[in-house]
Amino acid sequence: MYKAINQWSFPAAMDALACLREAARLGYQGFEPAFYEEGPLSLQGYAPCCKALAQAARDEGIALTSLASGLYWKYPLTAASQEGRAKALDVLKAHLDAAAELGVEDVLVVPGTVGSGFWGEGENTSYDQAYERSQALLQKIEPHARALGVRIGVENVWNNFLLSPLEMARFLDELNSPYIKAYFDVGNVILFGFAEQWIRILGRRISRVHVKDFKRAIGNLDGFCDLLAGDVNFPAVMQALRETGYDGPLTAEMGAYRHAPLGLAQQTSAALSMILSM
Repeated sequence: MYKAINQWSFPAAMDALACLREAARLGYQGFEPAFYEEGPLSLQGYAPCCKALAQAARDEGIALTSLASGLYWKYPLTAASQEGRAKALDVLKAHLDAAAELGVEDVLVVPGTVGSGFWGEGENTSYDQAYERSQALLQKIEPHARALGVRIGVENVWNNFLLSPLEMARFLDELNSPYIKAYFDVGNVILFGFAEQWIRILGRRISRVHVKDFKRAIGNLDGFCDLLAGDVNFPAVMQALRETGYDGPLTAEMGAYRHAPLGLAQQTSAALSMILSM
């Protein structure tokens, strides 16, 4: 395993290329850029940016680990209308195409929402509808992911959906594809579970891992905190990851500090080194 960091952990004003170079300077071995609706790496276009990022990664000696995106909150796979789901499918296809152009093996995908989702966005979708719609769309796009050689990483997020590791495992097993895996987020489960239990249950279904920490006593978005400052049992997490044979990046996905915007990435690098030694 090795330490990596997501683009969202840097100030929003920094583009992916600047973030990658800063990540390399801080000692990260991996970097995860993000795919947007607009901009140089987006639905508007991505080939020149992907070429520049791939070259910069080679020059800096840092791996491009995966391609994240927050677009699935705006364009959920579980949208009520056929038109909405068709748009989500188009977004996912473009996301996969950009990942292939970038040369990464995984994309991060939010599988949909139940109700209006934690963030108060989207349509009022029931649990069974979300399950059916999400699986149907993923089955439809799977041949394209397979042809590109890019895995879809279904992430556990605060979306009122796939709330237990047993259900997540069942959801993936029913799809039955090596190109639809779990993108496991350690911090996202702490409010209602234990990361090490999720890891053991999901096992080889995990293709990528996000790390952040969380304080249960706070119990809302303000509970997310610096690594090693919350309730994630990182020694147990590392033991579980090693037991399952996971050997990929541990990618920090956090938010830059307000008054020392590059300080988060600097401190997180040191914390990840400590976690990797556990």
